[in-house]
Amino acid sequence: MMGNTVFLSFTFYSTILILKMYVVAIITGQVRLRKKAFANPEDALRNGGLQYYREDPDVERCRRAHRNDMENIFPFLFLGAVYSLLEPSPAVARIHFFIFCAGRIMHTVAYLLKLKAPTRSVAYSVAQLPCFSMALQILLAAAPYW
Repeated sequence: MMGNTVFLSFTFYSTILILKMYVVAIITGQVRLRKKAFANPEDALRNGGLQYYREDPDVERCRRAHRNDMENIFPFLFLGAVYSLLEPSPAVARIHFFIFCAGRIMHTVAYLLKLKAPTRSVAYSVAQLPCFSMALQILLAAAPYW
């Protein structure tokens, strides 16, 4: 696998995306602490009392960004790994991986910084294009064997 330049490129961009997800999780925790909005009563008690066992719109925004990452990055991890096995052009594969990664980073930035619409939607849509392309290529390669 490590001799496969496409797989190495996929590994690079996938790792960036996983690290981005960790950063969003850390940001969510920091916003919880700053806004004193805890999801569990024991956390609220430790940080001032049960009145802080509550929801907060900024915390929920972070959680939605994280959930959206999971809904999109996890399928990319599968598609990209299988696509890497198809021996695509390394340059074309790198473009697929880069576009997805850049789109997801922009989506997160737009979500967390509350950028004007349609920034987040455009970032989401752009990131979906390489996923659809990879899925189609996987299906075309696998179709003769179904």
